[in-house]
Amino acid sequence: MNTIFRTRPITSATAHVPMFAVAAFASLMTIAQAAADHGDTVLTVATPSIKAELTLEALMQMPQTTFTTSTIWTEGEVTFVGVSLYDLFAAYEITEGDVSAIAINDYKVTVPVTDATEDGPIVAYTMNGEEMQRRDKGPLWVVYPYDSKSSYQTETIYSRSIWQLNRLDSQ
Repeated sequence: MNTIFRTRPITSATAHVPMFAVAAFASLMTIAQAAADHGDTVLTVATPSIKAELTLEALMQMPQTTFTTSTIWTEGEVTFVGVSLYDLFAAYEITEGDVSAIAINDYKVTVPVTDATEDGPIVAYTMNGEEMQRRDKGPLWVVYPYDSKSSYQTETIYSRSIWQLNRLDSQ
């Protein structure tokens, strides 16, 4: 059996319908993704004795750290909000050694526990007041307050600034 598809040319009268449908679908997907991120695990913290699966909401319930800094990946100064690595490591009794920070795509960097100081890096979940989406380095990004110390403006520190973070492994 042959199937014949009839098409008609796209005109200004018909072009807006498909574009509207595409725009509406994209908006709904963004809203659905944001809603899912609040209830889904966004960060797994694993140590030899525990494995904690944290939702975005759980991270937001932890003490918040806010700072404004410029980055080599963004334009101008950006305000980040998140959980300090200091508080996160303390909550899970990570006190020495190195931590593997792993992204959604399995990219991995090593962060020394000594980087986790009270005025040091955070696991950011908002940038300029908005939750970060995957396409914009989210939902989680390890960010250092680069402008606060020249020692944070090195290739080593930039390499530890992993985005799309979803796992911290301490051995």
